[in-house]
Amino acid sequence: MGMDDSMSSGFLSRYSHAWRAMRHRNFRLFVEGQSVSLMGTWMTRVAMSWLVYRLTASAWMLGLVGFSGQILTFALAPMAGVWVDRLNRHKLLLATQVASAVQSLMLAGLTLTHRITIGEILILALFQGLINAFDMPVRQSFLIRMVEDKADLSNAIALNSSMVNLARLVGPAVAGAVIAAWGEGFCFLVDGVSYFAVIGTLLMMRVEDTSSGRATASMVQQLREGWTYVVGFSPIRTILLLFGVVSLAGMPYVVLMPVFAREVLHGGAHTLGLLLGASGVGALASAITLAMKRNVRGLTGAIQRAAYLFGGSLIVLGFSRNLWLSLLMMLVSGFGMMQGLAASNTVIQTLVPEAMRGRVMSYYTIAFAGMAPFGSLLAGWLADRMGAPHAVIGMGAGCLAAAGWFSLRLAGIRAVMRPIYEQMGILAVDGLQ
Repeated sequence: MGMDDSMSSGFLSRYSHAWRAMRHRNFRLFVEGQSVSLMGTWMTRVAMSWLVYRLTASAWMLGLVGFSGQILTFALAPMAGVWVDRLNRHKLLLATQVASAVQSLMLAGLTLTHRITIGEILILALFQGLINAFDMPVRQSFLIRMVEDKADLSNAIALNSSMVNLARLVGPAVAGAVIAAWGEGFCFLVDGVSYFAVIGTLLMMRVEDTSSGRATASMVQQLREGWTYVVGFSPIRTILLLFGVVSLAGMPYVVLMPVFAREVLHGGAHTLGLLLGASGVGALASAITLAMKRNVRGLTGAIQRAAYLFGGSLIVLGFSRNLWLSLLMMLVSGFGMMQGLAASNTVIQTLVPEAMRGRVMSYYTIAFAGMAPFGSLLAGWLADRMGAPHAVIGMGAGCLAAAGWFSLRLAGIRAVMRPIYEQMGILAVDGLQ
């Protein structure tokens, strides 16, 4: 075999390895359904923010709607995690998809008939937050049930992130065009209909019911067990604290993007779509790099670098008044945000025992999405008082501070993780990165 053939064979082997989780039928079905549904989800996110800003012209109201859509996720996620560990995860995930479809179709009906008010938007946002309190932990916990070989889990999480961010790349751009041509209501309608794709693929799955016999303790006792595990296990505790701060201080920058599109960059819905699409490009690139990894080694270092990258890009974004520089910083921020989230998800899912998975992932939900409502309020409040650019600069600085704190604890959590990874066969005696 010649050198060119050898290089080509190596590339193809590495490329095929990046898709290894797709050999599992249930996961493949999930990807097929979600690839359609998530496109509608991202269209709704753009349309919702644009609708709120069009109706109110208020950065504070953008923050309030973001708060309403996530506060119940924060409040109910621990209890939802207990139910995820007790119930059939497949049926529970199916129920959350049906409820989400109903919510989106209600939003579409009110908007298309020109009867939507900010009060109704807040109520429907609260409803979606209630759904997400159960949907996010059950979705994360069910992932390992769709991938029979645990060695493929990190690849499945990376491919799932790639799917999310491909939708994040295309969805906002499509939403900007649809809003300009027909209005926000059509985005909500597409989202509602798109849920039928994932509902159909969930119904096609063959999943064994392992829910029986789980409820051997009271809900209060199970809540206490979950909290004790998370607080007492330093790697998971440290990662969750980092992303709790990043979710509070950094990720709500997205709610201010309509202000950047219109007031800072002097554009419209199309500019908003470009900004969010650029973030999607970076996040997709990040997910692909993680999919190429063969195991979980090196992910704690990736979490650290991602936090620095995310915070730094937000600071530059706040200073930018140029569309191309802003798009570049959105790309970098998307890369850093997704690298940190997917890497932390993989590490946590690898470490946590199956019996505790739903409860631990409910705290991941709080760190990822539960802190965001308070961040949304903070972002809106800061933007109203000092302007959106200065608010984003401050948010980036907060993320950099959190990254520095995590760096000081990195050696300690690696020392705790090393024997666990060695026992799993993930890591030999040459160390943990």
